[in-house]
Amino acid sequence: MSEVSAPQSPWQTATIARILRRTPRVVSFFLQPSQPFVYRAGQHIDVKLTAPDGYEARRSYSIASAPEAGEQVEVAIERLDDGEVSPFFHDVAAVGDEIEVRGPLGGHFVWPDGDQGPVLLVGGGSGVVPLASMARHRATLSSEVPVALVYSARTWDEVVFRDELIELDSRGDGFNLTLALTREAARRPADHSRRIDLPMVTQSIAYLPSPPVVAFVCGSNAFVTAANQALIDAGVPARIIRTERYGV
Repeated sequence: MSEVSAPQSPWQTATIARILRRTPRVVSFFLQPSQPFVYRAGQHIDVKLTAPDGYEARRSYSIASAPEAGEQVEVAIERLDDGEVSPFFHDVAAVGDEIEVRGPLGGHFVWPDGDQGPVLLVGGGSGVVPLASMARHRATLSSEVPVALVYSARTWDEVVFRDELIELDSRGDGFNLTLALTREAARRPADHSRRIDLPMVTQSIAYLPSPPVVAFVCGSNAFVTAANQALIDAGVPARIIRTERYGV
């Protein structure tokens, strides 16, 4: 995501502790804040880069790690060639570097209190990041809240957290994963070779034991608009749909 949030917490220094490539265009950065903080699954942080001439570039990135993962905060950053911040992370940033961050931020797009469910998750591209935090949080707590995740990516190799999500799906504990690959054939019987649409959303909702009490949709502006309409057409009340949009 990229909308800069209103000041809600002070800026602090965070050190890049580890870097892990997730896909050809998405890399995870594990940040160690100088002042560790508690966050909820679905929240994000702001990142600020300052050039030698004083110019500042700020972006918001969803937290990928589960709140129980420890002091380090994982952000999975997609390379956007016309962006101001993501090229720095992909081309320049190294383990040991320090950056400025603030957070956690956001209180609307978060895992529901009290483990209310069922929950419907819909993500496109790197928009899966906050949804992955929710899935990891659920798994860490050994929660049995029914969850259906519909995730659209261009190709199999561009599915962020692919192996982890498939493993969560294989547990049979109420977490269901449906992948929609838009530029190549589906690899699993339950997946699809097209964009997310009404029949796909309807099918995913059918995996849940009852209608969702909340739905989270995250991705590009165009993706969120289309996915949100598909949910409404499938009978999901607009009042329970929470959306998060990202850009450069």
